[in-house]
Amino acid sequence: MGVMETVEEDNLIDAARLILRALDSNKKISNETRKILGDLSVRLSSIVLKIDVDDDEKEEEDGELSDIKGRISSIHEKIMNWEGDKSMIWDCDPEEAKEYLKAVDEARRLAESLESLNLSKDDDILLRNVNTVIQTSMARLEEEFSHMLVHSRQCFEPEHVSFRSNEDDGLDDHSVVSFGDDSVDESIQRDSVSRGSEVVIMDLINPQVIPDLKGIANLMFDSSYGRECSQAFISARKDALDDCLFILEIEKLSIEDVLKMEWASLNSKIRRWTKAIRVFVRVYLASEKFLCDQIFGENESVSSICFFESSKGSMLQLLNFAEAIAIGPHQPEKLLRILDMYEVMSDVMPDIEGLYSDENGLYIKNECQDVLIRVGDCVKATFIEFENAVGSNTSNTAFPGGGNHHLTRYVMNYIKTLTDYSDSLNACLKDKDQLKDDQDSSFSPDISPDSRNGNSFSSPMALHFRSLMSILECNLEEKAKLYKDDALGHLFMMNNINYMAEKVKNSELRDVLGDDWIRKRNWKFQQYAMSYERATWSSILNLLREDGLSNSGSSGSTTRTLLRERLQAFYAAFEDIYKSQTGWSIPNIQLRDDVRISMSLKVIQAYRNYVGRHANNISERYIKYTADDLENYILDLFEGTPKSLHSFYRK
Repeated sequence: MGVMETVEEDNLIDAARLILRALDSNKKISNETRKILGDLSVRLSSIVLKIDVDDDEKEEEDGELSDIKGRISSIHEKIMNWEGDKSMIWDCDPEEAKEYLKAVDEARRLAESLESLNLSKDDDILLRNVNTVIQTSMARLEEEFSHMLVHSRQCFEPEHVSFRSNEDDGLDDHSVVSFGDDSVDESIQRDSVSRGSEVVIMDLINPQVIPDLKGIANLMFDSSYGRECSQAFISARKDALDDCLFILEIEKLSIEDVLKMEWASLNSKIRRWTKAIRVFVRVYLASEKFLCDQIFGENESVSSICFFESSKGSMLQLLNFAEAIAIGPHQPEKLLRILDMYEVMSDVMPDIEGLYSDENGLYIKNECQDVLIRVGDCVKATFIEFENAVGSNTSNTAFPGGGNHHLTRYVMNYIKTLTDYSDSLNACLKDKDQLKDDQDSSFSPDISPDSRNGNSFSSPMALHFRSLMSILECNLEEKAKLYKDDALGHLFMMNNINYMAEKVKNSELRDVLGDDWIRKRNWKFQQYAMSYERATWSSILNLLREDGLSNSGSSGSTTRTLLRERLQAFYAAFEDIYKSQTGWSIPNIQLRDDVRISMSLKVIQAYRNYVGRHANNISERYIKYTADDLENYILDLFEGTPKSLHSFYRK
């Protein structure tokens, strides 16, 4: 206490003694004096009460502080003893782990109690000491938390990952198919990827340690160490999800890596990707979300942030690959694989939206939607490129034998497979200019009036398929012009138009192009068949007609000579046809039989009539072939293997 404070206190004591003596000597006190003395009494009472309260509080605070000091000393000793043991507490003794949590929680509560007290400078050191103990224990808890997350991971490969098989290796050898490749039929195949599978929740962490992880997390958050706890979880689970992609055989590839990759290898990786993303989203991500809720479920925001941060890298890795495919070259052979990617992304989008349903996951959700749009745009661009490729496919030489051209087979098998993707194709193609429906007359005859009224035949896919069919027909007509023999050109068109019609009639394409389209194709190939017959047989049948034989000026010998010459000319022409057209091809057995029957009916009947009418004027030794012989020879035509007739004159 300072000198001034001592002087003031002495003066107050002297004044109080003077007042007491004055009161003893004066019996009469004025009202003013009474009022002043009353005020003084109140103030003195207040001062005395405050002194008493302060003394009581100091005694109570000193007692509480003394108790806290003792408890802190005990907790400090316990925690430091644990710190001396470098082994993981939760690995050694679960009961000891519970005691450790209790001790740390008590230290936290003691720190809160100290912060509520009016501590002196000397006692403030006590608060710093207990905070140091808490900081040390938090570092230990973070280490224990990470250790449990890593070493309690469940090592398994769910049955959904069983897609890995030999089909992924070597099946892609002929995936890059030119229009002239004989293996085209085998190359046009859709992967049998399971669709619409349900979400499967699995224990990514041993369920027995979940309560311990949750207890550590709650204590760290209560102790204002939530950020450290979250970062430990995110780091451990990010690595775990990266391992999941490794199990699913998804490599980390940059966009540049993907763009440089050869198609055979890229094709295989796309197939793995389309199978893996569904498993990753519906098994691993769904289970990861469940794990976050189990550990941080009491704080939805923390659970959401941890799920987003732990899964962001792996999701972006998957999306990065899809984006690389979308911005790559629009090669027609990629279309089926890109459609697989579009379908599987469309399929899992509701799951992704459910997993990333709040603001924390908005970035991933938007990225998925953007990549899906880009893949859809790639589908459309690739299909248009396919149309262009069909139209620009040129040949310098005629197709041998006049059979079904590889281009026709490729295109028809290609679009037949595309019907499996009708919903996706309609979604991707619907924004394409539909002016063709109204303005492009090149294929308008194929669209019946009913087709323009909104039924399935006017869907975006149907309109594109009709356009593609028209492009293909125009291309085939150009190829038919390469034949030096007009009859073979007609046979070529008959074969290919028939092939197109049969493919549509006997597949799902019928529901896309419609019966009216099939009827028009049937009419077309019949017209080509008639053109073939006229070009081949008209001149030879003219040799068996009566024209010029009934001329009255002709003598009998002249008539017999003319009859024999015409017959020999017929035989020579027939032999030439046989030699060339046995090498021609009609691959469709039914169509081949129909053409043979039609020819037989006309040729054999004309031959029988000719020989029968002029039997008296033609010696039997000039009859080179019987009607049955000719009929059998006609059955040799269109087999694709040239033959020659080695016959003899009848003696």
